[in-house]
Amino acid sequence: MQAWLSPAENFDSDGRQIRSRADRTSMSEGRAVTRLVFRSATERDIGEVLALWNAAGSAETVTDTREGVLGLLSADPEALLVVESDGGEIVGSLIASWDGWRGSFYRLAVHPEQRRQGIATALLREGERLLLARGAARLTAIVTDDDPDAMSFWTATGYERQQSRARFVRNVE
Repeated sequence: MQAWLSPAENFDSDGRQIRSRADRTSMSEGRAVTRLVFRSATERDIGEVLALWNAAGSAETVTDTREGVLGLLSADPEALLVVESDGGEIVGSLIASWDGWRGSFYRLAVHPEQRRQGIATALLREGERLLLARGAARLTAIVTDDDPDAMSFWTATGYERQQSRARFVRNVE
């Protein structure tokens, strides 16, 4: 269940902005309720986010560097969403990018030990909420098509694979 914070609760003890909190119970593993904190990432989170992407098995790209993520945060400080566990460990992330025209999702990742507990869906719904609030009329996701779990997730959350488009990429190093 997701519960929105009151204005006084929007910042943690380190001064980082908190987006929302959610309670979840892992029924399959019988764990107690855990409090999750959703917020925008900051520069001090970059190393932990990169480690999460690696642990989650994300295919590495040329922008998966401290400098690349710092560039994202400089261009759009709200774009990189993270979710923390009770202990403050980042267990999930999603880039929810707004280009002034449409919203795009990249790098949805949940730590392997925290999967199947609704974290990815909660991150996605928070990203959708933020992008819709910014004026997005269309949301897109870049998803590796050789990952059946990822493809199933996006389909299950209401997204359709666009058959009539191809993505072209040029790395400009």
